[in-house]
Amino acid sequence: MSAEVHILGAGLSGLSSATILAKAGKDVHVHEIRSDSGARFDGDFQGIENWTSDIDFFEELADWGFDATEFKSDSFGIIDLIHPDDVVTNPKTEGVAFRVVERGTAEHTIDQAFKRMALESGVKIHYGVKKSPEECDIVAAGPRESSAVAYGEIFHTSHRNLVAFQLNDKLAPGAYSYLIIIDGIGLICTCLWRKQRNSGRYLDETIAWYERNYDLDREPIKRVGGKGDFGIPTKYVHEERLYVGEAGGLQDFMWGFGMRYAITSGVLAAKSLLGEFDYEKEVRRRLVPLVKASAINRFLMNRVGDRGFKMVANQWMRDQKRNGDGLNFMRWLYKPGLFRRALWPIVKIGMLRRKDLSDGRVVHRMPFRKSLKRDSWDPSIEAERVREQWKSTRSKGGAVSFKETDE
Repeated sequence: MSAEVHILGAGLSGLSSATILAKAGKDVHVHEIRSDSGARFDGDFQGIENWTSDIDFFEELADWGFDATEFKSDSFGIIDLIHPDDVVTNPKTEGVAFRVVERGTAEHTIDQAFKRMALESGVKIHYGVKKSPEECDIVAAGPRESSAVAYGEIFHTSHRNLVAFQLNDKLAPGAYSYLIIIDGIGLICTCLWRKQRNSGRYLDETIAWYERNYDLDREPIKRVGGKGDFGIPTKYVHEERLYVGEAGGLQDFMWGFGMRYAITSGVLAAKSLLGEFDYEKEVRRRLVPLVKASAINRFLMNRVGDRGFKMVANQWMRDQKRNGDGLNFMRWLYKPGLFRRALWPIVKIGMLRRKDLSDGRVVHRMPFRKSLKRDSWDPSIEAERVREQWKSTRSKGGAVSFKETDE
């Protein structure tokens, strides 16, 4: 390995690799096509989960040399779990189930924190430039295609801090919606795992549902959106290039919690280049079993509607009553076992499609699924009011970071 290292992508995975390598004395150059780290996002909230390991993720960050106080985070040990029939229960744990962080270019976001830590370590970041993956040692680029999309609205609210998670196949086809409120700012988001026309109506209807059931006192600010590209490559090292984060398919197929995988894979890649272990072997030992477990969970969720979602919610609460900790059920969902290993060949054939990439790699990716007949319905009166309110907000300068299919 030469003293000079080139990394494609200034997201969390790329910057975590860069920081560790720079601290080890390497001359690290990160190349990013966007204008800044976090520019792909627009102030939306995301969660860092704490259930795929017995070690608290912030403890891992500290062990790797990252300072978690550099960015704002809010810990949660309890959520509102909203069943498809609108019953609300409360999974909870004594510890930290997950932390909510903000994405974007504001100083307090996790993206800017990792940028600062990288620069302080001596990393040279080149923004607004194109760099070929073939010219880089680590590839940490973002998603190219869509397997799922998420639409959300950010708003002012007087409601207390809260996280609500809703399983509802009508409002979020094949997936879920959520409400996050942190210090007077709220985000309502719906995730679509089936491709839809007029997709903005799902967000309108989701907002209407939360307004009926929570006293939000909502004042819209802007609407945000993003996509996820989910696929599993046949290898993680190709022509001596290490693929991390989304570029390596190291994502959570079930819920979309990808930040922990992204940062971890970036750390593993850096340590591999420093000679501590073989990246291909280490990522297959630590992360690939979690990715496959999440893909199997996604395969099962794709085949159930609200009846299946209700069964999952009920089982979650029964498990909490039996064990006294709601986090145990989430840990169980991601544990590779005999049943999941037996299902994997079926999942690979039934849900994933082989794709030969232009760089010579092969990936088995999850395509954006087609809509179903039950996805067609008329909007409620409340949802139509939400739409009119948003039109008024947008006419006054309300920003939108995604294009709806009906506009």
